[in-house]
Amino acid sequence: MDLSVQHNIVSQDKSVEGSLLLEDGQKKSDPSLCVEIVLVMIVAIGAIKIFETGTPLVPAWLMTPGILIVAALLPAALRKEGFQQLGFNVKYLRDSLAVLGWTCLALFPLTFCGLWILKSCGFGFFIWPVNPGGSSWISWILYQFMYIALAEEVFFRGYVQSNILRLTRPIMGRWPRRWQWMSISLSAVCFAVAHIIIQGHIGSALTFLPGLVLGWLFIRTRSLWAPILFHGLANAFYLAMSVVFA
Repeated sequence: MDLSVQHNIVSQDKSVEGSLLLEDGQKKSDPSLCVEIVLVMIVAIGAIKIFETGTPLVPAWLMTPGILIVAALLPAALRKEGFQQLGFNVKYLRDSLAVLGWTCLALFPLTFCGLWILKSCGFGFFIWPVNPGGSSWISWILYQFMYIALAEEVFFRGYVQSNILRLTRPIMGRWPRRWQWMSISLSAVCFAVAHIIIQGHIGSALTFLPGLVLGWLFIRTRSLWAPILFHGLANAFYLAMSVVFA
């Protein structure tokens, strides 16, 4: 391999590490961090299941996003640490939009064709009708972007995947690609399991696939811009598909 190319790859990996991890000099895995991730997942999912219909103080539409945001930010606050630098600034936005555009152009037509073939073969159970809950379709889509996509990405990518990266880095730091893909896979598993428990049907396991894409976007762009926007667009795409294949 050309030395200049190798240097660029190493520099990129270090940049990824520095932007997603709080402790660049971390040498050992912290078992307590693994326990924390599991406990936070259990508490957050349990709270959503208990309070998903809302409370007198917090309406139902804000309950799930609120729980996820608090679950993502509170552990770092209790440890008196700053939340991970997730690239919520303009310098990451341009690259994020470019990667997002190519990802959507590649995946959405491919997904449509795959669903059309499955529907033609009699496998129509991959698409469930979307119920906007009495609101307009526009309001439903805006809610998906402004609350659901934002909150889920802050939690599953900003908290869960970032901390998986911190946890596995000392073990797999010599193999950055494997290390990053492990974080992508594990965060996608957490994403799918949470949807299965909250939505109550095994078909939600299919969210593992978009979870992989969202995790890859987080690693590729080193920010939450692309995952949040792709998440909202994917939910809107799912809405369109539920109408087309109804």
